[in-house]
Amino acid sequence: MTNAAIIVAAGRGTRAGGELPKQWQVLAGKRVIDRTVAAFREVAQISRIVLVLNSNDLHRFAPSDDLTIVTGGATRADSVRNGLESLIGSDVKFVLIHDAARCCIKPAFICDILRKIQNPLIDAVAPALAVTDALWTGADNRVTGTQNRTGLYRAQTPQAFDFDKILAAHRDQNGDAADDVAVARSAGIDVQIVPGDEDNLKITHAGDFARASKILENQMDIRVGTGFDVHRFGPGSTVTLCGVSIPHDRGLSGHSDADVGLHALTDAIYGALAEGDIGRHFPPSDPQWKGADSRRFLQHAAGLCSEKVYKINNMDITLICEEPKIGPHASAMCAVISDVTGVDTSRISVKATTTERLGFTGRVEGIAAQASVTLVPK
Repeated sequence: MTNAAIIVAAGRGTRAGGELPKQWQVLAGKRVIDRTVAAFREVAQISRIVLVLNSNDLHRFAPSDDLTIVTGGATRADSVRNGLESLIGSDVKFVLIHDAARCCIKPAFICDILRKIQNPLIDAVAPALAVTDALWTGADNRVTGTQNRTGLYRAQTPQAFDFDKILAAHRDQNGDAADDVAVARSAGIDVQIVPGDEDNLKITHAGDFARASKILENQMDIRVGTGFDVHRFGPGSTVTLCGVSIPHDRGLSGHSDADVGLHALTDAIYGALAEGDIGRHFPPSDPQWKGADSRRFLQHAAGLCSEKVYKINNMDITLICEEPKIGPHASAMCAVISDVTGVDTSRISVKATTTERLGFTGRVEGIAAQASVTLVPK
């Protein structure tokens, strides 16, 4: 049995303003809907995602192995029902239903909802925040009375349900409903309230984009990666370090051009992206990489950053060797790395150190390099 998520994004969201519905607008460098989907994709316990879109928006998002696109209906309840129907015949036991406009959702919060719904004594779970402000009634811009706030909550999503029960409830529902909790309760399903998250904001009005942007700044996904590589000296008259060819009485041995500096840096980027190492992407067993220019490896890693919507914030490389001297070539090395990655040289550091004649580098048997990188969302 598996868990699924239905993300509802078929509405027009006119109150938020803008030329596009709110879910397709860009927020801090990414579309709102992309941020929402990414949060659910980070939760390993969710094996299937259903994205419910307006028929006019089907071209805006591509389906994939883990994501199915379904056309929405005339109402929100119709859209959710379409999403639920698309899961019939699967082994889904629990389903989370979420509004795409809540793009600040944290993966940890989703996991907590999942843990709650997996309790065998619970059929439905809904996050909410208790109302703490005074409540008034009003007319013509004047207060006409007060409302007792005891027992009142602000509803949030994702709302989680036993799949079979919420599907049956939606099939029996006549007309639209405020949310899926309302559908569940009309079918007699008991819904447990769990604590919500103030940051789980639903974008409704134009001003909510600024609020969401501030929340996302505090949640910024900063990635750090490190890399380390070693190559022994062998026959040759030059060594290539960080893309720069340096005359020397020996070369470095390796399957590619043995650029120990770029290898460490490339591995650091792959590491920050959780994408393994150079050997995973460019196997040494493949003869096409024999003698390859290591700038190709770095270019691939940098391109992968863009695909995953990250940018390289800074890079730091340390070359560990007794010889050759690195200082005279450090600026040229930074320029090469900048040219390959598109990162300004002010964010690239290449430096060197020795091991005080200790170890294999101290015995001038080879060169080692270590690197670290920081990635930030685009």
